[in-house]
Amino acid sequence: MSAHQGQGFTNAFSPIEKLVQQLYQPASPQEVSQIETSLQGLQRSDNGWNLADALLASEDANVRFFGALTFTVKINCDWDSLKEAEIGQLLHQLLNWLTLRIKFKEGPLVVKKLCTALVAYFLRSSASWERCLLHLICSLSEGEPVSYELMMSEHYDVASRVVTSLEAPQLLTAIWFATTLVEEVGRTSSESRLTHNYHDRLHNNLGDFVQLVRTVMTLPKPESNTRLVEESIKCLQIWVVYGHGVWNDRSGQMELAPLRTLIPYTAPPLWDQDLFEVAADCWTELLGTFGQFFPPESMEHLENFLTGPNAQDLLSLIVKGDYEPDAMAYSRLLLAYGEVKLPDLARQSHTATGITLIDSLMQLLAYEGYAGAEDDICTPAMEFWQAYTEFLIEEVDTTDDQVEPWMGSARQYLLRVLERCWSKIRMPSEEVYAQWTSEAKGDFKVFRTDVVDLLQSAYTLFGSCIFNNLANLALDALQRQLWLHLEATLFCLNALAESISDEDTADRTLSTLFGSELFAAMTNDAIDIPSKTQQTAVSLIISFASFFQRHTQFLLSMLNFLFVAIRTSAVAGVAAKAILSTADSCRQTLVPEIDAFLEQFNNLLISEDLESGSQERIFGAIAAVIQAVPSEEQKIWSLSKLLAFVERDVKTCEALADYQALVGAEEKGLCALRCLVSIGKYLQEPDDIPIDLESKPVSQDELYLATIWTPSQHRMVDYMARVAGALGAANGDVVEVTCQVFRTGFRESFPGPFVFSPRFIESYVVSTSLRSPRLEHVLDTAGAMLSAHTRAGTTRIDLSATRFLDHVFQLIAEMEYNPANEPEVSSSCIDLASKYIPHYLHIFLLNPQYRNHVINFMLLTIRSMQCQEIMPRRSAGLFWTSLLGRYDVKADTQLALHKTLEQYGPQATQAIINNIGGDAVRSELENWAHPLRQMVSTQIRSKQWIREALFSNTFPSSKVGDAEKKQFLEQVMQ
Repeated sequence: MSAHQGQGFTNAFSPIEKLVQQLYQPASPQEVSQIETSLQGLQRSDNGWNLADALLASEDANVRFFGALTFTVKINCDWDSLKEAEIGQLLHQLLNWLTLRIKFKEGPLVVKKLCTALVAYFLRSSASWERCLLHLICSLSEGEPVSYELMMSEHYDVASRVVTSLEAPQLLTAIWFATTLVEEVGRTSSESRLTHNYHDRLHNNLGDFVQLVRTVMTLPKPESNTRLVEESIKCLQIWVVYGHGVWNDRSGQMELAPLRTLIPYTAPPLWDQDLFEVAADCWTELLGTFGQFFPPESMEHLENFLTGPNAQDLLSLIVKGDYEPDAMAYSRLLLAYGEVKLPDLARQSHTATGITLIDSLMQLLAYEGYAGAEDDICTPAMEFWQAYTEFLIEEVDTTDDQVEPWMGSARQYLLRVLERCWSKIRMPSEEVYAQWTSEAKGDFKVFRTDVVDLLQSAYTLFGSCIFNNLANLALDALQRQLWLHLEATLFCLNALAESISDEDTADRTLSTLFGSELFAAMTNDAIDIPSKTQQTAVSLIISFASFFQRHTQFLLSMLNFLFVAIRTSAVAGVAAKAILSTADSCRQTLVPEIDAFLEQFNNLLISEDLESGSQERIFGAIAAVIQAVPSEEQKIWSLSKLLAFVERDVKTCEALADYQALVGAEEKGLCALRCLVSIGKYLQEPDDIPIDLESKPVSQDELYLATIWTPSQHRMVDYMARVAGALGAANGDVVEVTCQVFRTGFRESFPGPFVFSPRFIESYVVSTSLRSPRLEHVLDTAGAMLSAHTRAGTTRIDLSATRFLDHVFQLIAEMEYNPANEPEVSSSCIDLASKYIPHYLHIFLLNPQYRNHVINFMLLTIRSMQCQEIMPRRSAGLFWTSLLGRYDVKADTQLALHKTLEQYGPQATQAIINNIGGDAVRSELENWAHPLRQMVSTQIRSKQWIREALFSNTFPSSKVGDAEKKQFLEQVMQ
C-alpha cells in the first residue's frame, strides 16, 4: 500500500475518477447498476487499497467520499489479506488522511466516512488500538498521526493538554468518531461482542469520551459552537443508551457513573432556543429508557424548566395546534417526565408545582383539532393518563378504606381529562371525514379506542356517576339536536356496557334515556341525523340488549328505529344485527307483533335492496319470533309468508340466469339459500329450554307434526333445486349452502319444518359423483345425519344408511381405492363410515352383498394410514380408534367384527406402528397413540401384532435397536 498524501491525482486513476463522478450524475437505473458493478469489482480487487488511497487525493468531494468508502469496504471484506506490518501502516494512512482533510476544511461527508473506516479498523484489529479515541484526539491535536506506542509511553493527559488544544472542527471530528464507534459496536451481534471483547475495549475509552464531552459542553457559546454542542449531546445520548443496555446489566450502575456526571451539562441547553430540540430529545429518550439515571439536581433543573415561562410558551403553541419541532419535542419531554414522576405528580396534585405540571399534561389534550388527522400529541398523552388512572386504582386498592388527602384533587384532574376526551372523540362532519386519508381515519379510531380503555378504567374509581353524567350529556345533546355531540356521548356509554356493576342504577339511567325522544328523533324524516350517530345508537342497543329483555316496554319504539336505520347503507349491517339479537332474546315478548314484523320486512324488501348479510339476519329475526308462536298452525302460516320472501329471490335468480346475468343470478340464488339457513337456525329451540334426553317412542302428535310440515319442506327443497338448476350443478357454493340448509334440522328433537324427511337428504347425497363440486360437504352432511339419528329418542334410518354406504363404496371404486387420487373425498368417505360405529355397524358388516366392498374399504383405510396425504391418514386413524373401541352390539355383529379385526388387525397395527416409528411427524404422535391404546385394550392378539410390526422389514427407522423395540413393547403392554 502507498500513500499519496495529497500529492495530486495520478493519471493511472483518472478513468476511475471519471467513473465515480458518473455514479453521482443523473442516469438510468441500468446505467447506475453497471457503474456500481464496475466500481465494486475495483474495490474488491488487489489494487483496491491503492485505489482508496488515490481517490482521497481527488479534488472532487464525491470521489474523496468514495475513496473513504473503499477503505471501509476493504477493511470489512479483505482484512485477512493484510500482513502484520501493513495493519499498522493502514492506521497511519487513515489518520493521515483524516488530519489532512481537516486542514483542508473538508466537509462532513468525507470526514464522517473516514471516521467510519477508522471504526471498522477498530472492530477488525486486535487489542493493539485500545485507546482509539485518545489516539485520534492526539493526532488531531498534532495535525498528523501520532505514534500509538509513543502516546501510551508518554501518558498523554487528555484533560490537561490535548483536548483543550483542539479547535472546533477537530472537536467535531472527535465527536463524530465517538458517535460512530459506539453505534457500530452496538450493531454487532452479542456473539461478536463477546468473542472480540468489544465491551471492555469500548469501556477503555470511557474516560477519554467523558473528558471530550465535558470540554465541548463548557466551551463559550458563539454561533460556531452550536452544532458542536448539538452533536455532543446526541453522542452522549447514544453512549448512555448503549451503556445502560450493556454495562449496567453486567457490572452494575457504578460503571455508568462517569457518564452520569455529564448529565448536568445537558440541562442549560433546554433554555437555549438553538439547542432545545436536541437537548429535549436526549432527555426524553433517557427518561423513557433509564429514568433513574438522572441525578436529583438534574431532575430539579428539568422540573424548573417544565414549570417555567419557556415551557409555557411552547405549551401555548400546542394548544393553538402549532406543532413546530420545538413544541413537539417539548410535548415528548413532558410526557417522559410525567411517566417517570407519575406517583409524585399524583401525590403532589394539590401543590403549586404539582398543579402546574399536571395542568400542562392536561393541556396536551386542549387543542380542538381531530386526533390523528390534526392532533398528533393526544394519542401519546392518552398513554400517560391511562397509566395515571391505573396508579390511582392501585392506590385505592392498597389503602383499604383510608382515603389519602391528595386523592380528591388527583381524581378531579381525571374527571377533567375525561371531559376533554369526550370533546376530542366527536366525529367530524361526513364531508370532512371523507377527505381524510386512511391513515388519519385509522389514527382517529385508535384514539377513540384509547378513550374506551380510559373510561373503563375510570369507572373503577367513579362508578355509576360517570354513567349518569354521560346519560345527562346525551339528553342535553338530544334536546339541542347536537347530533355529533350525541354520538360521542352514546359512544362513551357503549364503552361502559361491560363495566356496569350496579344494574339497578344503570337501568334507571337507561330508562330515562331510552324513554326520551331518542328513538322518535332518530325515526323523524324531517331531521337530518348523521349516519354515524345512528350507527352508534344501534351499537348501544346491542351492548345493552339485556336491558330490553328486562324492560320490554321499550322494545317496539326501539325496533321501529332499527327498521328505519337499516335503510341507511352505512348502518344497515349493524342495525340488522341488532334486530336479530333483539328478536332472538325477546322472542316470546314479540310474538303478538309477528304480523307487524312481516309487514315491516315486506315494505323494506319492496323499497330497499338490502345487502345479503343484512337480509339473512332479518330472516333469522322473524324466524326466532315464529319459533315462539305457541300454535303450530300459526307457525305454518307465518313461515309460509316468510318463505314467500325467499321465493322472490329464487324467481329473481332464475330470471337473471335466463338473461345470462350470471353474477347477479348467483348473488340472488345464494342469498335465498343462506336465508333458508338463517331461518332454520333461528327456528331451533333456544339452548336455555331444557331438552328431554330420555328415550321415548314417537307419539301420534309427533307424527302429526311431521305431516303438517311436509308442504313447507317440499317448498324449500323446490327452492334449492331451482337455484341449483339456474346456477348449474357445478356451482360449489350452491352445494355447500344446500348442505347447510339440510343440517339446520339435525339438532332438533321434535318434527319441524327443517327436520327433513331422510329421503330428501338421502336422494341428494346419492345423486353426487366423484366429479361433483364440494363432495366432501355432501358426505359430511350424510355423516351428520347418521349421528343425529343415533341420539336417544330418534328413529333409526337403516334404509338411508344402506344407501349412503352403497354410495361410499361406489365412490372409492371410482377413485380406484387409492386415497392419493382424491385425498379430501377419501377422508370424507372414511369419516362417514366412522359414523356407522356402533349403531349402524351391522349394515356395514352383515350384508353379504358388501363382502368384497368391505374388503376394499378396509384396505383403503390401511393404505390411507400409510399414505403421505394428511387428511385421509388422520381420518383412517380415527376410524380404527372407533372400530377398536368397546361398545355393545348384537352377537352376530360382534362375531363379524371379531373376524374383521382378526383379518385386518395385523396390517392396521403395522401402519400404526410405522407412523409412531417415524412416518408421522412429532405433532401427530398423540393421534396415533389413541388407536394403539385401543388395540392393546381390546384385542387379545395385540401384543403379537405389535411385536411383528416392530420387527418387520417395513419399520421405518434404522436408528431404533432391538432392545429399544422390546422395551417399547413391554411399556405399551403394561
